[in-house]
Amino acid sequence: MPELTKRERMKMERTDMPMRDACDRATDFEEVNLGYTSAMAVLEASRCIECKRAVCIDGCPVGIRIDDFLRYVAEGDIASAAAVIHEDNLFPAICGRVCPQESQCEGACVLDKKGRPIAIGHLERFVADRERTRSLTEPPRLTPPTDRKVAVIGSGPAGLACAGDLAREGHAVTVFEALHELGGVLVYGIPEFRLPKEIVASEISRLEKRGVRFETDVLIGSGTTLEELTSEEGFDAVFIGTGAGLPRFPGIEGEELIGVYSANEFLTRVNLMKAHESESETPVYDLYGRSVVVIGGGNTAVDAARTSLRLGADPVKMLYRRSDSEMPARREEIEHAIEEGVEIRYLVAPTSFNGVDGWLESVTIQEMRLGEPDESGRARPEAIKGAFETIEAAVAIIAIGNSPNPVLTRSTPDLATTKWGTIEVDEGTGETSIPGVFAGGDITTGGATVILALGAGRKAAAAINEYLVS
Repeated sequence: MPELTKRERMKMERTDMPMRDACDRATDFEEVNLGYTSAMAVLEASRCIECKRAVCIDGCPVGIRIDDFLRYVAEGDIASAAAVIHEDNLFPAICGRVCPQESQCEGACVLDKKGRPIAIGHLERFVADRERTRSLTEPPRLTPPTDRKVAVIGSGPAGLACAGDLAREGHAVTVFEALHELGGVLVYGIPEFRLPKEIVASEISRLEKRGVRFETDVLIGSGTTLEELTSEEGFDAVFIGTGAGLPRFPGIEGEELIGVYSANEFLTRVNLMKAHESESETPVYDLYGRSVVVIGGGNTAVDAARTSLRLGADPVKMLYRRSDSEMPARREEIEHAIEEGVEIRYLVAPTSFNGVDGWLESVTIQEMRLGEPDESGRARPEAIKGAFETIEAAVAIIAIGNSPNPVLTRSTPDLATTKWGTIEVDEGTGETSIPGVFAGGDITTGGATVILALGAGRKAAAAINEYLVS
């Protein structure tokens, strides 16, 4: 396309990504967003005004050279754009789909002041998909091997990022995964319609080509201890990226009733164990035509609600104790959920789950109002005295947060932890209280985003490499 002036670029409208019709997509698990065409990608990338200081990079937790990759896309050179991205992010097809760009790179874009930031996430996805499907870049060159071995515990985003960077340095990396499928929260926590599992498998395959070994069904801390990895199996360093997979519950009456799930269990059964299929060995309760309530307002809550719709539930209601403006889920996902038929009730909180003969039948909720800000900076919800309501519910899904699973930390008494059960680390390196043992991602921060976990894994990998070669 012809060269545009800066003024002309600033007047261009943002190119929306096509998506499937809400009525159609709410009935299956096919991906919602359809991706850019080449023409759309070139047009959108051409909107970049090429700031002298690319502040969008400051908003990226892994520091992708966004200005350079956008310029290549605008020129139609997708192979070069992919090469730039892969210097800092080995998983762009994942990040382009699930990361909250609106509060990170796009939130830092100077065009965001006019409400039209460059669609960096959509363009990252376009480049990654085009590179993957058309093999635009050369297979990675294998670095001459060192004589150092590193164990990575957990195959979620932090573990995968750490493994990829260490393999690039020539170290022998083995990733241990407790479940039978690789990918951590990327496969058990995020539904197929947001992140197809074939995308995750493809990105993991890229690591295997770099020489990373994977072992599944290995729960470190039970059977094999952390100390045994270093003393008996000869690993020179260890990275812990086991995430935060222990669900929290509100501690109210009726949580033991049949039909009350944690979002972790519900999504894991559907995403990883195909519980929605008739022949599944781990089914979820038959949702067709039944009422479902989801407790919480984060991305996991939205995922659980949208998954319930796809399993035939009707109605599906989300209950959130604060207002719309405090809801932490991505705005795009909230809008998609509403379009598909999810009802969101704000300023309400459950006080009890009610059932008959052990089966859930209803949820009693209390109306709330917003008070003074709490430690998170958000307005604290306060109960309105006497304002109760009971609503029908055959299934209730609780999505109010997660904590780290204590299996590994309890078996490693020398590993310092916080009062929340997270692992204490040096913020600059990820090193724990045990020399040669590092950690990053949700196991150190509590539940956070995929891209922050990737950044933590990369930071720890750099520190581990320095530790190994010094």
